[in-house]
Amino acid sequence: MLIVFIRSIILYFVITAAIRLMGKRQIGDLQPSELVITMLLSNIATLTVEDISIPMIMGIVPVFTLVSIDVIVSYLSLRSRRIRRTVSGSSKLIISNGKIDQKAMRELRFTTDDLMAALRAQQIFDLADVQFAVAETTGTISVCPKKTAAPPTAKDLGLAPADTDPPVMLISDGEVSTAALNFLGLDMEWLNKVVKADGASIPEIFIMTAENPTKYTIIKKEPRK
Repeated sequence: MLIVFIRSIILYFVITAAIRLMGKRQIGDLQPSELVITMLLSNIATLTVEDISIPMIMGIVPVFTLVSIDVIVSYLSLRSRRIRRTVSGSSKLIISNGKIDQKAMRELRFTTDDLMAALRAQQIFDLADVQFAVAETTGTISVCPKKTAAPPTAKDLGLAPADTDPPVMLISDGEVSTAALNFLGLDMEWLNKVVKADGASIPEIFIMTAENPTKYTIIKKEPRK
């Protein structure tokens, strides 16, 4: 039992390191080749943990071999558009000028239910509101609504608001982010002063975000029941 426990811990860190080498992606954003590698990694890890007669090196070597292959293929894909299309495929238009390309949907084995679900996920419930839609290589659908159905922008309304960065997290569950303070050009003296003015201390803050020294939001921790 102890051997299985130790093997599990070792493989956890090995697989984590391997996935980090492959790059940060969510499961839904994986290319076909990356999904295959991920599935193979999980199978290799399972075999090595379940059968303690298999040496650990027999599990670690295949893991990094597969990851090395993925890194090499990714590098070649960056260098060659042809290789990129061979490995990952290419995007396909499924709606153009408001008209559905039924042939493209059949090629992708994309059902009408799949299409409507993808549109609803982007807050579009009427096909008549779609001008342009593309099936990406990850399987997701990118949609451009018609101008008459798109929400108005500040430019459409004749407004010219200043471009600003979004607020950053300064305090998370009582812990201060020094990197966030430095990003805003602030210091602990300013932070302590602001928090004290709000009638609290830093350990009592659940979330604090800020855009600049004068625009910030503080949410205190709720008392535990």
